[in-house]
Amino acid sequence: MSTCAPTRHDPPPRRPHPRRALGAKSPHAPPPAGGRRLRIGGADMSASITVFLIAVPMSLGLALAVGAPLEAGLVAAAIGGIVAGLFGGTPLQVSGPSAGLTVVTAELIQVYGWRTTCAITVGAGLLQILLGTLRAARNALAVSPAIVHGTLAGIGVAIALAQLHIMLGGSPQSSVWANALALPGQLSGIGPAAPLIGSLTIAVLLLWPRLPGRAGRTVRRIPAALASVVVATAVAAVTAPGLARVDLPSWRSHALPELPHGPVLALATAVFTVMLVASLESLLAAVAVDKLAADRTGEPTPPAPAAPSTASPAPASTTTVPPQRSDLDRELRGQGVANTLTGLLGGLPVAGGVVRGSANVRAGATGRASTVLHGVWVLLAAGLLVTVFEWIPLAALAALVMVVGVQMVSFAHIRNVHKHREFPVYAATVAGVVGFGALAGVALGVAVAVMVSLHRLGRTKITVTEQDGRHVVTVHGQLTFLAVPRLTRTLGQLPPGIDATVELDGFFMDHAAYEAIQTWRGTQLAQGGRIAFTGRSGSRIAEPAAAAHSCCRPWTPWRNHHCHDRRADNAGPTTGTLTSSDPGASPTPGAGRTGGAHRLRSGLSSFQRNTAPLVRSELARLASEGQRPSQLFITCADSRLVTSMITSSGPGDLFTVRNVGNLVPSPGTAPPGTVSAGTTPAGSGDDSVAAAIEYAVDVLRVESITVCGHSGCGAMQALLQGEPETGPEKPRTPLWRWLRHGLPSLERMASRRHSWARISGRLPADEVEQLCLTNVVQQLEHLRAHEAVARRLAEGTLQLHGMYFHVGEAQAYLLTEESSSGTGREEVFDRVGTGERERTGV
Repeated sequence: MSTCAPTRHDPPPRRPHPRRALGAKSPHAPPPAGGRRLRIGGADMSASITVFLIAVPMSLGLALAVGAPLEAGLVAAAIGGIVAGLFGGTPLQVSGPSAGLTVVTAELIQVYGWRTTCAITVGAGLLQILLGTLRAARNALAVSPAIVHGTLAGIGVAIALAQLHIMLGGSPQSSVWANALALPGQLSGIGPAAPLIGSLTIAVLLLWPRLPGRAGRTVRRIPAALASVVVATAVAAVTAPGLARVDLPSWRSHALPELPHGPVLALATAVFTVMLVASLESLLAAVAVDKLAADRTGEPTPPAPAAPSTASPAPASTTTVPPQRSDLDRELRGQGVANTLTGLLGGLPVAGGVVRGSANVRAGATGRASTVLHGVWVLLAAGLLVTVFEWIPLAALAALVMVVGVQMVSFAHIRNVHKHREFPVYAATVAGVVGFGALAGVALGVAVAVMVSLHRLGRTKITVTEQDGRHVVTVHGQLTFLAVPRLTRTLGQLPPGIDATVELDGFFMDHAAYEAIQTWRGTQLAQGGRIAFTGRSGSRIAEPAAAAHSCCRPWTPWRNHHCHDRRADNAGPTTGTLTSSDPGASPTPGAGRTGGAHRLRSGLSSFQRNTAPLVRSELARLASEGQRPSQLFITCADSRLVTSMITSSGPGDLFTVRNVGNLVPSPGTAPPGTVSAGTTPAGSGDDSVAAAIEYAVDVLRVESITVCGHSGCGAMQALLQGEPETGPEKPRTPLWRWLRHGLPSLERMASRRHSWARISGRLPADEVEQLCLTNVVQQLEHLRAHEAVARRLAEGTLQLHGMYFHVGEAQAYLLTEESSSGTGREEVFDRVGTGERERTGV
């Protein structure tokens, strides 16, 4: 272990967490595995019908797009809804035939035939089950978003070009380039009926969600996909009865899979491709559906819900509910089971879809019942509505799928990848998918992403300037082995024995660069040079872990501060200090004085070297303008309590008073044994804290005063143990004369007139923590008794705050405003969260 590891202390004893209400679960936990019983509510029933009306035309259109039997789309929709809905890890996600798999499936059908394609789907499903069992789902999301969105965009381009031929009354070609080259010939022989029906379908599909007025809001409850197909079908039945329509053959002739025939490597590649595309699309859709569900749940309760819901009512508040995260490994296994069954029953490959999933969420679904019911409705429709389906024109389905393909090329995604400077990866992936297929496109995108990363790592700018006879070498960018040749060449051109400053403006340095810099530094020092290393804006380059000084950072000298001592201790046995590697040894006489002096000098040297250059201008301004703190902070002298750290404050922000037990002596009282007749006025108290309060309130005009207690306070433990015996031979010590100011807190905790202070969400761990909390409340009462404080409180220009800091948890708690002002009946400390707005000065 590195000698720069931070000092660790024994963790506090674990306390039982507060019991949750029955059925509640952690906000970041996967959905509970138990509870297999399917509960059907009114919201799930209505949502399932909405998704069913979207899924039927989409399933038929995608089957038409890939050249598969049309009933295969209905089989996939039914199995995806029922099986993936029951076994998947995302309850609100709806699975079915996938637009992302269209190009892959169409190519497989052309090469191997439909029955072998079904067998490949079975193999892909089994592979998904294996990967889900191995918990590899999260790793799939590690792929760059530019590659994923580029893959979907390339597939969308291929879908749109192929379906354009069908919408024009023709037939699609075998590849994207063939479709593009055949398009002029298709346009020259175009007939009027199919393009008009297709154009009508697109127009209704795009304009339906934008219908205005109250009537528009009512009509918009019908899904746009269903409305466009119904309108196109009705118009075609009247104006073009001879137009090509859906032809659903008898279920008796439905094709089932057969053993695959062909080269083993090619078949394995096909199985892997189907698995990869289906898994990526399903997992990305699961994450998107999670976000939609969280946004819907976290919104303020609307005056009138858009859809009925039977979910458990949530409190009407504007706080955002933490999103429920799907069990992605379970989702991958569920998709695998669904693909295995759909392949065995002659259906298309299935995947989770954002379109169906978002429609399910927006329709008010509360659980997986809506997904399963949608599959049941598709199954019933496949057996009972065959005659109705056969009225649908092929041009309408082609137009519907073409719009889906165009929407897969998202301009929002393009802007996002361009903003993150990953557009070359996106463009290469799109070109690869369009030109060579999905798997080749993904491989090309990964290769370009690796090259872009290497280019960024190697794009390091090194400049040399001279200021007042001192050379300044500035390194912009990351220092890796790729930059070592230019770095050594630049450093080698500098004269020997010079004074130089090396300014490292980056956040990473590998071992090769570190060795090159250290070699050059050693050569310069041997020739009488003086070399200093600095970081820009206080940043520090991460060096190899073996470097002793890598663990100290300029702005946080408290973090891993023992590395200074360890470097001195490891220098040799002559230091006279106790080394950290021998915790059981006994210090030699004088070691504490030597070690303390060294630590003081080392810490001051570290400040002058690292921190002083960064704060010098700010401290100079404060020196000229004077201090104007906004807060008086009264806290304990415990060394573990770093006030500037826990309040994120800097120089000039806090006027701090620290004493044992964060006590505020009540004015006009004196601890017994401290006043002698003829020496001190009988009514005086401890003037040190009172003087600080008066100065802060009347001279500095602070806006707030905070009394801060903390966990494990030694003063509170001493009060609970009781005062040791005293007498003429054993007088009261200064520590106990001071701790007498804490006796009112002990009496308050034992009194029945006051409710016990408590922490919101849990009870105090023990009586020590209870006294720490009570002491904060009691010292606030003492504070209000001071004349200067009472006057400012009456004017309304001063606020009082109580605070408790749990050291082991690094968690702050604030006393409620009513309790801080002394008007509340209960004394509750609320937990301060990471998204808390700045409500107080603390």
